Amino acid sequence: MSRQLVIVESPTKAKTISKLLGRKYQVKASNGHIVDLPRSQMAVDIDNNFQPKYITIRGKGKIIKELKDSVKKADRVYLATDPDREGEAISWHLAQTLKLDMEAPCRIEFNEITKRAVDAALKNPRTIDLNRVNAQQARRILDRRFGFKLSPLLWAKVRRGLSAGRVQSVAVRLICDREEEINAFQQEEYWSITGKFAPVTQPQEAFQAKLLKIKGKKVDLPNEERAEEVKRQITEVAYRITEVKKRERKRYPAPPFTTSTLQQEASRKLGFSARKTMSLAQQLYEGVEIQGEGSTGLITYIRTDSVRVAAEAQEESRQVIAAQFGEENLPAKPPVYKTKATAAQEAHEAIRPTMVSRHPQEIKEYLTRDQFRLYQLIWQRFLASQMRPAVLEVMSVDLTGGDFLFRASGSKVKFPGFLSLYQEGQDDTPEEEEGLLPDLKEDTDLLLLEVLPEQHFTQPPARYTEAMLVKTLEEKGIGRPSTYASTIDTIRKRNYVVMENKRFKPTELGIVVDKLLKENFPRVVDPNFTATMEEKLDKIEEGAVDWVETVRDFYTPFSEELAAAEKSIERVKIDDEVSDIACEHCGRQMVYKYGRYGRFLACPGYPECRNIKSIQQETGAPCPDCEGKVVIRTSKKERRFYGCSNYPKCTFTSWDAPTGQRCPDCGAYTVVKRSKAKGEMVVCSNKECAYQAPWSEGKQETEK
Repeated sequence: MSRQLVIVESPTKAKTISKLLGRKYQVKASNGHIVDLPRSQMAVDIDNNFQPKYITIRGKGKIIKELKDSVKKADRVYLATDPDREGEAISWHLAQTLKLDMEAPCRIEFNEITKRAVDAALKNPRTIDLNRVNAQQARRILDRRFGFKLSPLLWAKVRRGLSAGRVQSVAVRLICDREEEINAFQQEEYWSITGKFAPVTQPQEAFQAKLLKIKGKKVDLPNEERAEEVKRQITEVAYRITEVKKRERKRYPAPPFTTSTLQQEASRKLGFSARKTMSLAQQLYEGVEIQGEGSTGLITYIRTDSVRVAAEAQEESRQVIAAQFGEENLPAKPPVYKTKATAAQEAHEAIRPTMVSRHPQEIKEYLTRDQFRLYQLIWQRFLASQMRPAVLEVMSVDLTGGDFLFRASGSKVKFPGFLSLYQEGQDDTPEEEEGLLPDLKEDTDLLLLEVLPEQHFTQPPARYTEAMLVKTLEEKGIGRPSTYASTIDTIRKRNYVVMENKRFKPTELGIVVDKLLKENFPRVVDPNFTATMEEKLDKIEEGAVDWVETVRDFYTPFSEELAAAEKSIERVKIDDEVSDIACEHCGRQMVYKYGRYGRFLACPGYPECRNIKSIQQETGAPCPDCEGKVVIRTSKKERRFYGCSNYPKCTFTSWDAPTGQRCPDCGAYTVVKRSKAKGEMVVCSNKECAYQAPWSEGKQETEK
């Protein structure tokens, strides 16, 4: 029997595909890239058309040997890495390393890990797309050139441990520019007036209307004195309804998710970071263990700019909508959404469930809490995108009296359509929804019941939330949505920005670095330049632009700017932020420092005093081993765990979140544990005690 080898990146993906293909196929994982540019050197031959010098990634030797052994035993090899530039580059490196025939049709790709999609891909293998490979190489070389040269400059002129990047530096600039706008903003006072009216014949049918115009001109009430004067004048005249307008307005559903919109909506609705969203989505794409099915891919490929939907998925969604929401919610034809994606990216689909009929509740017990929440969001958004629009009945009423024009507006849902399933989130709190109005008629005389002046102040532009930043980066064409998670992580780890009330605020360090880059490298931190570079990478992928020329066009002027900056920039000193904590060894006020694992406290008396302390976030729970408190810590792999505030004197640690409560049976420390069968439970830490109880919903949020 012939033996066929399929190589993918991830062991989880390999497990899911192996289940689909059966014994005839062997499925192996490369665990991502097997070669890369070395970290310790530039590794790009500038004089030889920017040829990169790849080396085997440390630790990948054993994997490569296993793959080579498998290739020798196989009659045919398929490279099934992800369907994007990065995946194409991994396949190219695999083909070179494993000495595969580069002219042979060995490359397969699919947008979902299902039996149908994988079988179709195996029937249509192709050769490796060198245009995609070249686009990935160009991006990698540009980023290497940018970071490898600029980061050491920042180390020398500002502080060790800093970095610059083609996308991250622009993201920091956007945040700093917004802060400048906020600081320059001049707040202005203004007033509005709302009137409370009722028909003379029906005084119980009261409603409110806003003052819109005075003598035909837009209302301008700059202060309380003017508002009170107008209020007095308003009370001196009689009012009548002069115009009533009724109309129907359709509200259309949002398209199914792309990478960017998924990150935005998961941030708004679930409070997930971009990194957490991408990690969970990757798990749902690669496969989750479902009883009776094994490892099963639940959603389509997660790195996509397209909103296209396969015809068979639309047909399946129509069957689900008809069965669960009624045929009245089916549009006459499946909707078609416009996409901004390039021709190369349009081959992808939007992010959707692989099986629309798989209701989230049916598989809830097999998913973690956060996997379930994200899958449910994707399922609801996709299904809603295939439903009929909502129909609103909108009513507008104009009331006049003397020089004054008031307007009342109201609306009601006439047909809910997709709103019965899903409503898109918003970055900022929306204005209060317009309510219902009484059945008002033209030429109706009105009673003026009350006049309500209200003071307001103009507001500065809002700082970016994570969702707003992701949206802005995408709208400006900066980077790729698949990289936003790592970009945001980097600018936070470098202490260029901090989060205040879930919004980005630049630190003094971020402002200094941004100013230095804007003054000395205005082109490379210009959002328009970065967006143009992204467009060129797309054109390389389409075969319309030469990758070497693209890199050279960037390299030459950047080298000149770099040479000038190295001579002209003076060393920048940034004072450490002083804490309110005194050093217990020497009495000095400790200062905040930043290291590999984030922020910590250090004595400014170094090297005479070498005292350092971690910054502790308390849980409120007492330590079970001593008189200390349980605090949240972070491991070297950035995983959250719990330890004693008296470390190293007390070495208590736990992966499980404390409840702050003692076991009612034995008095021991209790923690929160989660099981697929029972959900979140309070469990006694004493192994000899069997106490368990449900953990009340919303009592404590834990994020592992």
